[in-house]
Amino acid sequence: MATAVHMMSPLPELSRDVAEWVNSVRELTQPRAIHWCEGTEAEAHGLTDQLLRAGELTTLNPQYFPGCHLARSAPNDVARVEHLTYICTRSQQDAGPNNHWMEPQAAHTKMRELFRGCMRERTLYVIPYCMGPIDSPLSRCGVELTDSPYVVLNMLIMTRAGRAALERIVHDGTFVRGLHSTGELDPERRFIMHFPEELAIDSFGSGYGGNALLGKKCHALRIASWQARTEGWLAEHMLIVGLQNPKGETHYIACAFPSACGKTNLAMLIPPDSMPGWRVFTVGDDIAWLHPGKDGRLWAINPEAGYFGVVPGTNPQTNRNAYEMIRRDTLFTNVAATADNQPWWEGLQTGTPALDWQGRPYDPARGPAAHPNSRFTVAAKRNPGYSPHAEDARGVPITALVFGGRRREVAPLVYEARDWRHGVLVGASVASETTAAMVGQVGITRRDPMAMKPFCGYNFGDYWQHWLNVGAKLTHAPRIYHVNWFRRDAQGKFLWPGFGENLRVLSWMLDRCAGKADAVDSPIGRLPRSLDMAGLNVSAEALAALLSVDGPLWRKETSEIRAYLGQFGERLPQELLQELSRTEAGLAG
Repeated sequence: MATAVHMMSPLPELSRDVAEWVNSVRELTQPRAIHWCEGTEAEAHGLTDQLLRAGELTTLNPQYFPGCHLARSAPNDVARVEHLTYICTRSQQDAGPNNHWMEPQAAHTKMRELFRGCMRERTLYVIPYCMGPIDSPLSRCGVELTDSPYVVLNMLIMTRAGRAALERIVHDGTFVRGLHSTGELDPERRFIMHFPEELAIDSFGSGYGGNALLGKKCHALRIASWQARTEGWLAEHMLIVGLQNPKGETHYIACAFPSACGKTNLAMLIPPDSMPGWRVFTVGDDIAWLHPGKDGRLWAINPEAGYFGVVPGTNPQTNRNAYEMIRRDTLFTNVAATADNQPWWEGLQTGTPALDWQGRPYDPARGPAAHPNSRFTVAAKRNPGYSPHAEDARGVPITALVFGGRRREVAPLVYEARDWRHGVLVGASVASETTAAMVGQVGITRRDPMAMKPFCGYNFGDYWQHWLNVGAKLTHAPRIYHVNWFRRDAQGKFLWPGFGENLRVLSWMLDRCAGKADAVDSPIGRLPRSLDMAGLNVSAEALAALLSVDGPLWRKETSEIRAYLGQFGERLPQELLQELSRTEAGLAG
């Protein structure tokens, strides 16, 4: 039976490479139809109606959540599957011990057998997309082929997808190839393969976010990190936020935290009432592409056009911008629902769940009503704090880089790296307690360098060397900091209030960058001599604990860092070991 093809009309000039690749996938997967995505609102409405008719989407209460819908994924398909995610390079050393590796030809053979005939009675959707502003020289394009209309809806929100992206691909002559099928959603037949040397991605057996929206983690981090090393820039798991002080001066910072550790809350931070005159603008909440500029500074774009955020805990107090943003034109995944069909999740503070995230009558004995990794997908422009410079073709200049993780002890509230080289060690040493965003046990502390452990497309040793190389190009490099909002006392109580009050710490960083604030040297870096604590109910004892460096704990920490770095062998830059030795010497003194 011939495949029906739904093309853009009038059809723009097609890249021969795109057309030939789509045809080869058609022959392999045998779809009943091919749909070329145009990226229009009418197309999105049509796909939504199609999913509603199939029972794969539910319309939420239009009185309170106009334009919002709920999708429920298979119960065994709710998070990233790092153990099934592979980097396929010719040399295993190029993938490094930080990645699962498979020889490329073996991976292609495995995936071809999975994809063979998998789209019979399904439609193959062709999604040309651009990561980054469509007219930016810093942006990069891709094409995702998928049999999931749910994926299409998400990609239409998360990227600049459709005709304009295809036209740019024709102009650029290069693109990342992403092939995806939900398959049978069988965990035993689920693989996410990356071929960085070929700029290609194969994903089979999952319909979940990062496993299926191939423009997101797969392209924008794993493949782009390889592209970035080749081309001399950085693809990072970082939010980008603009901070405007009461004098009207705006500075941009980029911050790397592991998933579900407060990135979205910081990206959309609301200044506390005790800090009048401050404004915060969101450029991006998850990924930053950072390029050395001709002026010696580091410039950043957000390659995404939307947010795919973790929703539990979101309420007017924790993240007012996100709460307001997701009350219309939002696609929710795996949240609960109230009796009158409003979305519900733990931490919402209002309403009562009637159905859990699997659509069953809510029973507390079965666990949380909303899945801990339930999500919202929404256009970035819906954010009340959306930056007017988020679409700037050249990006925004970065004043400071911030690393952080979720640590109960050891890491102080904030400290400043001695210089760029030490900052790379600080980033390489990041550790955090695991969260619900990944499959596996929650609450285990693991090393997550630069918050890139699940996302770096090559050997961490080479990656850190690339960071050092990029820093060497910068005459006005950003200062580098480490934060830990999650320090606790002996009773397990958080010592720092977090959320909007984090602006006090960010303000100190900006003052440091401007030469306006003092710091105290410590073996691990520079600590604040003082912080603006006006109107904040944090005792002097708690602040002292927050800014303390416990010698025995840090000696244990540096020993663990040395052991971790050691696994990268000859690929590990010696500069990092020299910086670590300097820290150890200070702790021994």
